[in-house]
Amino acid sequence: MNQEPTHVESDGSAAYIWVWICLLALTAVEIVFAYVHLLPVSGMLLLLMALSIVKAGLIMAYFMHLRFERPSLVVSLIPGAVLVITLLLVFFLDSFRLFELRVR
Repeated sequence: MNQEPTHVESDGSAAYIWVWICLLALTAVEIVFAYVHLLPVSGMLLLLMALSIVKAGLIMAYFMHLRFERPSLVVSLIPGAVLVITLLLVFFLDSFRLFELRVR
């Protein structure tokens, strides 16, 4: 049986360079917000988390090649991501209770 290998279409190196420049720009914005206190701490943390999520999405889509996977694979990853985020939020909120219980 002579099967032809499956061919994955890619955007070429121009797309990877564009994504790399976007990641550099997002990192520069994160560094500026981290060192120059333009926002209150809570707003800054929310902005930094949002930028990190965007960067993670770009990395997963292009450099881990998930952009070219079947939609069913990507959809199967979403419940796991929701579970992980939910558990993080539960334990993060519990950390406030533990902070109040510490010995002073």
